[in-house]
Amino acid sequence: MDAFLSFKHPYPTSRKYNQKVAYFSMEFAIDQALKIYSGGLGYLAGSHMRSAYDLKQNLVGIGILWKYGYYDQTRNSTGEMDVLFMERLYNFLVDTGIEFEIPVNSHHVKVKVFYLPPHVFGSAPLFLLSTNHPDNDYLAQTISHRLYSNNTEAKIAQSILLGRGGAKLLDLIGYQPDVYHLNEAHALPAAFYLYEKLGVLDEVRNKMAFTTHTPVEAGNEKHDIYQLEKMSFFGSVLLADVRRITGIDDNVFNHTLAALRLSKMANGVSKLHGEVARSMWGSYDDICPITHITNSQNHLYWHDPALDKALADGDKASFLNRKKALKQQLFQIVADQTGKIFDPDVLTLVWARRYAGYKRADLITRDISRFERLVYHSKYPIQLIWAGKPYPMDYDAIGTFNKLVSIAKRYPNVAVVTGYELALSKALKQGSDIWLNNPRVPREASGTSGMTAAMNASVNLSTLDGWIPEFAKPGHNAFTVPLADDHMPDEVQDEFDRHNLMDMLENEILPTYYDKPDRWLAIVQNSMKEVVKFFDSDRMADEYYKKLYGARVMDLV
Repeated sequence: MDAFLSFKHPYPTSRKYNQKVAYFSMEFAIDQALKIYSGGLGYLAGSHMRSAYDLKQNLVGIGILWKYGYYDQTRNSTGEMDVLFMERLYNFLVDTGIEFEIPVNSHHVKVKVFYLPPHVFGSAPLFLLSTNHPDNDYLAQTISHRLYSNNTEAKIAQSILLGRGGAKLLDLIGYQPDVYHLNEAHALPAAFYLYEKLGVLDEVRNKMAFTTHTPVEAGNEKHDIYQLEKMSFFGSVLLADVRRITGIDDNVFNHTLAALRLSKMANGVSKLHGEVARSMWGSYDDICPITHITNSQNHLYWHDPALDKALADGDKASFLNRKKALKQQLFQIVADQTGKIFDPDVLTLVWARRYAGYKRADLITRDISRFERLVYHSKYPIQLIWAGKPYPMDYDAIGTFNKLVSIAKRYPNVAVVTGYELALSKALKQGSDIWLNNPRVPREASGTSGMTAAMNASVNLSTLDGWIPEFAKPGHNAFTVPLADDHMPDEVQDEFDRHNLMDMLENEILPTYYDKPDRWLAIVQNSMKEVVKFFDSDRMADEYYKKLYGARVMDLV
């Protein structure tokens, strides 16, 4: 424990990245074995931590050790989705021996601290907080049970644990960050902890940086300000002072708005999202500047070395053989889960991400007769795979998952697989030919899954949302569909996008794959080469130091 109470960064840091940064995130997807993540936010944080390690940045992560993780996605007896919560134990985490208390709902809650050393998975050092302590009552222990509880009080308590608990830990171990970086507003109580210490708003702002991922105002977290006060969200900061420093006068406390007013700098997670965020929040007074730093993924973790080598060597035969082998590896998983054996010579399309209404997992199935024309095409065969995990209480999204399970039962070349975590995600990206991404524009802030698909010789077919406009050159390294008018009713926009996606599949993608294999290979390899230039998270981690961490309030006003 003594070593942690005078914590120093465990490896020499680059002079280029010498500022001390504490990176707060509710989830981290660093490795399949550490199940403390749900989806895109965690994938981003995991890649950020890996690149911070690779670049030797002076950064530490602050997260929560979720006893039951997010959930295990299983099936019931009919093949529909079921949810399993299983206790997780990790022998590779170090029990630091550090324990301290934080106030939650007028109670003293004990916090234990665990540590993920950099050498385990090749990531920047990560501290994980837990309330699974025998001195806590059962309710307090449940704070760190499940990622993204649907209970309002539990969510507030989790934010207090991450934000106040994380900031207090940094004081206890003597690691004084120059920047407290909030990856989304979950850890906002850290700002109020700093205000208690520093007492001057601009001093707090000079230490706070904020990344927002939510492109729709209604999707940002809001709670009753009196409930937050009762729960100790603001610590010992008086409510009058909370209102003064956040500028929130009514009783609905908007977490994102508060974060924008308590930070020196904020960013959206793609160029398009930066524009959307500036438009969304620009009418509010006293918010910090909002730039954009496009999300990216860690190439070193996600790439297939043999595929990359064949590309670099210009060895067409080895490249095609390796891609075929990767498809066969994926199809073993499909066969194991569904009893269907797929053909590696057939073009394989994958839709895989979190099931959410705006992501429209079932979009291409909504005209079933046209879908069947695609599925049964004799000249240009196709195989389709769906994967993804809805929030466990999102019954609409679970209904969509189950609808696709029902559809898949009718066709030998359609499958729905479960367990969309890092390992399956990598297998799907390496084994797919087309990566389908069809969110309703402009709802997807970034959507990074297509980046790692492109790194593994899978070509994006996408609506023009998130990161895609920064990358896609249609017919050269990706396929895109015309931009729908986002002022149209959702059902009209959905029909417009569905029609264009099906046209693109039937009239361009499938004929190119089967009739023009050299052109297809060129598109695949253009995609692989060009995605790494900008969408490797080393670039992203470097930009955070340049664009977010270095700014000071006095330079921005």
